[in-house]
Amino acid sequence: MRATRIQMLQQMAVFGAIRADVLEFLLGLSRTVQLARGEFFFRQGDPGDTMFVLESGAVEVLKEVADHQPYVLRRLAAGDCFGEMALMDLAPRSASVRAVEDCVAIQISTADLLRIYERDIEQFVLIEMNMGRELSRRLREADERLFPGR
Repeated sequence: MRATRIQMLQQMAVFGAIRADVLEFLLGLSRTVQLARGEFFFRQGDPGDTMFVLESGAVEVLKEVADHQPYVLRRLAAGDCFGEMALMDLAPRSASVRAVEDCVAIQISTADLLRIYERDIEQFVLIEMNMGRELSRRLREADERLFPGR
């Protein structure tokens, strides 16, 4: 089971090129959470100090706009991660994430990443760089949806 989880993480952009021993250590620190369909992992405006890696199920990322109607930004499935922006900027959640199916996810906290930093700074820096790249990719994708062909 642990080897399967490590393989899943290594296939993700955020954990690409991270050594198996570091991921094994991270999995030992993190916890697994289960949410039923309709439950929220977090809501827009909540304090953020964790990210999630979806092992099973699907979620919607929702942004509340001026008229207080939720706008679906994207749908994520097993193997995707969310919430990492809060780990980088330490700001409140910029969107809500709701389970649209029963979900199992790995919860990774800022404290867990601090332990990686203390253990192996090079691997920590690579995780942070990977998170920055993933956020940049998502920003470019959002820009393209808002302003196609520009």
